This record gives sequence, C-alpha cells and structure tokens, in this order.
Amino acid sequence: MTIRCSRATAILLFAAAGLSAAESNVELQRQVRETERAFARTMANRDHSAFASFVSQEAVFLSTKGPLRGRKAVSEAWKPFFDGPRAPFSWEPDRVEVLDSGTLAISTGPVRDADGKSAGTFTSTWRREADGKWRIVLDSGSPPCECPQMTGS
Repeated sequence: MTIRCSRATAILLFAAAGLSAAESNVELQRQVRETERAFARTMANRDHSAFASFVSQEAVFLSTKGPLRGRKAVSEAWKPFFDGPRAPFSWEPDRVEVLDSGTLAISTGPVRDADGKSAGTFTSTWRREADGKWRIVLDSGSPPCECPQMTGS
C-alpha cells in the first residue's frame, strides 16, 4: 500500500515530529553527502566489493562505450579501476540537493586524477531504497570545463 500526502501534510508531519521541512532536508542532504563520501572512499581503499554495495540493481552509468545498466555491468566495468595499489582518480561532492519527499537526491562535484589535478566533474542521482539505504541509480562524468563560471543553472 502506498500512502501519498501533500506538501502541507508532510510539513505538518515534520512539525509533529519537532522538525521543520528545512531541517529535514538539511539532514537528508547530510546523509547523501556522507554516502557519496563513503562511496568515494571505496576507490581510495581499493574495495571493489564495497563499491558495488552502493550501486542500485537498476543503476545506469553513462560511459564512453555506452550506458552500463545494472549493478553487475557497472561493477564489472569499474573493476579495473580497483586494480593496483593506487587509486587512478578520486571524487567528492561539493553540491547535494534532495527532493522534499526524501526519495531522490543529486550530488555533483570534482573528479581528480591520481595526482590531485582536476580531471572533470561527476553528477550522481541517489535513491533511498526500501531498506533505507541511499544507492546510486544514475551517474555521469564530464571532462573539466574551461568556461566562465555559470550562474542560474
């Protein structure tokens, strides 16, 4: 059974729990930011199995060879990045936004090469799944942009 409620009802529920909608969203952003950081640590720690645990069964990762669909395909394609003692790249979120429903989130930030030099940006969509864990469902990376800082987008 799915229960749906309006934004006003959600605000009343948050108020009854002693939380404002803004406080709730701040907490959700914190959760996603920490999840993204833990996801990135799997690369630094060279832990491919832990990496896979953050990927939804339904994930789609965009790659230069076409979309990778599902946890198995993503895990297999990313396995070579976990070979060797040193991570070939790292990433960290610098912006996180969460839907007011608390079900989907977007995170984005810099990707750095093994020497810490800017190598691009990532954008990931996270979904809070039935077990309450945030898992990545959509992911895309881009090369660094050498354009003026954009505003309003």
